Amino acid sequence: MNTVLSRANSLFAFSLSVMAALTFGCFVTTAFKDRGVPVDIHVSKVMLKNVDDFTGPRERSDLGFLTFDLAADLQPIFDWNVKQLFLYLSAEYTTKSNVSYSQHTNTHKLSAEYTTKSNSLNQVVLWDKIVLRGENTKLNLRDMKSKYFFFDDGNGLRANKNITLSLSWNVVPNAGVLPLVAGSGQVSLPFPDTYETTKSY
Repeated sequence: MNTVLSRANSLFAFSLSVMAALTFGCFVTTAFKDRGVPVDIHVSKVMLKNVDDFTGPRERSDLGFLTFDLAADLQPIFDWNVKQLFLYLSAEYTTKSNVSYSQHTNTHKLSAEYTTKSNSLNQVVLWDKIVLRGENTKLNLRDMKSKYFFFDDGNGLRANKNITLSLSWNVVPNAGVLPLVAGSGQVSLPFPDTYETTKSY
């Protein structure tokens, strides 16, 4: 004899099964879709300063400033399984390793030598943005400045001739994995050989 409680339990279990099947179907139908789109990055201004780094042993580090234009059409990425995109612009460059420097204190006649290992490959996030479903998916940004400091732990930016900027994004789905996609259209630029002394940017 079926009671109301047992019928409700059967209905609830059936509903969960249907929802699980729909969720899996939503994931499978979009799991192998290409999420890449062309990206146009143009850098209009590069400035380099050498500033005090208070996180280290009183040495100075390179600080870069960039002004850039960014254009991309993100509409092909969105479908019924995309909730939002997390975009970020990153800089990638190489530096020499095993940089050593010394610090002498005459007052106490002590000397200390510090050795730092710079990464052969450096990646720094300069700017990011969240694009929600239903918002404008066409990026046409002009004269944008770095949102985050472009610090190098040393002097790896000065006269560096191959700093590559690229736009990537995390796809946040309704169901499934969070793929990391790199847009096509990287740009490489050289940094200046001299430091700026002006305070404005």
